[in-house]
Amino acid sequence: MREEIRNTWMQSEEDFRTAELIIEVGRFYASVFFSQQAAEKALKALYIYQKKLLPKTHNIVELASDLEAPDEVIEACQELNPDYVATRYVDAANGIPAQMYSRNSAITHLEYAKAVIAWTKKHLPSLKDS
Repeated sequence: MREEIRNTWMQSEEDFRTAELIIEVGRFYASVFFSQQAAEKALKALYIYQKKLLPKTHNIVELASDLEAPDEVIEACQELNPDYVATRYVDAANGIPAQMYSRNSAITHLEYAKAVIAWTKKHLPSLKDS
């Protein structure tokens, strides 16, 4: 596996673990952001593997569609996609992002990311059995 793919995948795993851990300290908006990032990096690792180039987008719905992901993965991406911006910018969130997300919301977003990551892992040959 190319180093770029492996590194992108490993960062996806780290982002997912970060999303899990920061729920416990009540930083729900940050957990949601890292869930989105974990999904994005997993998709980008697969995209690099399949298409041989790094996509220049943060739109994970577009990435999943380009990779011909099943409907449930695309739906998870649709839920995660807005949070790339909404978790960081008050104008995008129409409020303070740190006050916009609950524990349940963070857990739900973590599950969406988990679904995306599981699907991408099945399509990256050296990761299937790990």
